[in-house]
Amino acid sequence: MTKNLVIVESPAKSKTIKKYLGSDFEILASYGHVRDLEPKEASIDVEDNFKMKYQLIERNKRHIDVIKKAAKTANHIYLATDPDREGEAISWHIYELLNDANLLKNKIVHRIAFNEITKSAVTAAVANPRTLAMELVNAQQARRALDFLVGFKLSPLLWKKVRRGLSAGRVQSPALRMIVERELEIEGFQSQEYWSITAELKKRKKFFAKLSQFNYQKCEQFSFTNETQAIQALDIIKKDTNDELIVHSIDKKQKRRNPLPPFITSTLQQDAVRKLGFTTKKTMMLAQQLYEGIDLGAQGAVGLITYMRTDSTSLSQDAISEIRTFIAKEYDQDHLPSKEQIYKTKSQNAQEAHEAIRPTSVLHKPQDLKTFLTNDQLKLYDLIWKRTVACQMIHALMDTVAIEFMTENKAHAFKATGSVIAKPGFLAVYQEAKDEDASVDSDEGLILPTVKEGEKIPVIDIIGKQHFTEPPPRYSEASLVKALEEYGIGRPSTYATIISTLQQRDYVILEKKRFKPTDVGRIVNSFLTNYFHHYVEYSFTAKLEDELDNIAEGKIDWIPVLKQFWEPFINQITSIDESIKKSDVTHEKMDEDCPECGHKLSIRLGRSGRFIGCTNYPACTYTRAIVKDNEESVEKEAPEIVPDRKCPECESDLLIKQGRYGKFIGCSGYPKCKHMEPLEKPKDLGIQCPKCKKNNFVEKKSRKGKVFYACAGFPKCKNSFWYPPIQEECPKCHSPILLHKTTKKDGEQKVCPNTECDYSINLNQTEQPTME
Repeated sequence: MTKNLVIVESPAKSKTIKKYLGSDFEILASYGHVRDLEPKEASIDVEDNFKMKYQLIERNKRHIDVIKKAAKTANHIYLATDPDREGEAISWHIYELLNDANLLKNKIVHRIAFNEITKSAVTAAVANPRTLAMELVNAQQARRALDFLVGFKLSPLLWKKVRRGLSAGRVQSPALRMIVERELEIEGFQSQEYWSITAELKKRKKFFAKLSQFNYQKCEQFSFTNETQAIQALDIIKKDTNDELIVHSIDKKQKRRNPLPPFITSTLQQDAVRKLGFTTKKTMMLAQQLYEGIDLGAQGAVGLITYMRTDSTSLSQDAISEIRTFIAKEYDQDHLPSKEQIYKTKSQNAQEAHEAIRPTSVLHKPQDLKTFLTNDQLKLYDLIWKRTVACQMIHALMDTVAIEFMTENKAHAFKATGSVIAKPGFLAVYQEAKDEDASVDSDEGLILPTVKEGEKIPVIDIIGKQHFTEPPPRYSEASLVKALEEYGIGRPSTYATIISTLQQRDYVILEKKRFKPTDVGRIVNSFLTNYFHHYVEYSFTAKLEDELDNIAEGKIDWIPVLKQFWEPFINQITSIDESIKKSDVTHEKMDEDCPECGHKLSIRLGRSGRFIGCTNYPACTYTRAIVKDNEESVEKEAPEIVPDRKCPECESDLLIKQGRYGKFIGCSGYPKCKHMEPLEKPKDLGIQCPKCKKNNFVEKKSRKGKVFYACAGFPKCKNSFWYPPIQEECPKCHSPILLHKTTKKDGEQKVCPNTECDYSINLNQTEQPTME
């Protein structure tokens, strides 16, 4: 009989924990969430205090069956899911499932949580269990209920007022608004011309100084706004310099640069984007692997970092002591401050784990783990390790110098600045990544020559350079996470999900690693901001997050929060549904007449994006496309006519068109004639379809770009497979074809496509399959 049953979320974590607890403990994994709301509107009863109806997640049923079987013989059950709201909720759901199955009678159920998977943390948690924290469970339930209610009410409205298949979310909608508003700001930006003037000087080597004063007046960015002004200024300055400038003043300073605090979720995601090029989703996946445990050979599975969903910058006293001892030994005493560095968390409601993201032991140096980690795991661990060590090191000292040069008549002045590292301090370990949206101008590393006041410095040339102001850049993953954090939208555990959801719904695309809204994203955002402005307001979303934090801290009850949100929200849904037409949302009126019927044109949303169409549709079918070209809307060139061919259905010209999934051939008589075909002829496999016996199998692509194999008569003949057919008869049921199936689990196989036949043979093995 197993006396102790420990339930964790992932099998990787169970392997790590098993070696710490010994044979008296059985460790099983739930494989994440075990229950969720039933996928129907009635699963939350808004009339009965938001009573929630849960169902078992089908894919985890077999894991729950294993847990139930083990629970029957266990005396103590330890719920050891992650130390955050989601983890607390998973523990509660497991408890409820076991209780409903009447398996907890005469059992002792404990809740344990640990911020790091180390022997000391795990054994301490087992020795000091607690009960389930229902305030954390209720905070998670409140979040799930809010997201569910918004999705089930707002998404159908989008289907009716915009187009089918769209959806809206409580948190990602404000994030979409951010991206769209930035795009509108870029499109409306008016670039301004300005000129800079620089002196090229020489003392032993060349260096440069920028004009800071012209004709006794301080120079600003727009002091010279065109070439004429710049040339006139250059002529005056060159005459007054007489090929030399005089050193007027020298200002030397020493500046401190303090180390940054250890990583929290958002700063880790930002640094991983800037330094490693990782997406937020990839960063969190790798961090999860490092947290749950990596097999270190003789040491077995070891959790290498603390919990990765946190907005706290604090470190445990044990961790600080170990880091300081390590610094003194590895980098000498000069790199160690007299007192430990303490960092205050910026977030008012720092939640989830109570420590920053750090190595579980700083003694696990990155270079010692190369043989055990993948390249990407090593890169992320190295980043976390260096930032953690650096946060407890002494500040860096920078020697800065600013030299002002003047013409002899003191009418014009130039300024040169330089900065060098005098004492590296923490920079010996970790150099912070610069924000990709920050100015690229920097004097760091620039060493200026030694000069004296009154000294005359030769001028090689005075140079004028044209510039144009630039619009704010589009959001990258790093800058979007930073903005979400600043506005209080979402929480550490949701940033990666917000970003991936916007991409999955085709509301935004990544263009040169920057987010650009699609036409659908613009329309959805326009609809939400026009008719649900209150709910996509940044301050409203942030306030709701604060209320969820207060629920988690036990300060307020969760039901009143849901009521306060729900009543005005459903009234708004009903009002918009009754008063707004679809054309009000999807049509943007134009002051232009249709060239075919004289009615007004409008910009509308179609399957492939926005286009210009006649408001007299369907009586008039005139349309033309619009595209962005150099930030201006221009008409597309007329579609190319397919030579020497006519539509097989109506004899009209065939056109090469651009659709949502790329180019295709379509009838010019659309929408009256809907004939279409792929631009490239599908690859013929030379195997006849056994179902229709008219066509061969061809290689095709799904809308999402996945290759599949179908009868050339598809979709009239629906014979299709995800794996390529082989011209070989099944020895068991005599099907005329087999499939060449390849999976990670089973490798290469020949299988029968007949669902009633179980014939298969593994091509990686020599033995023959059984035919019984």
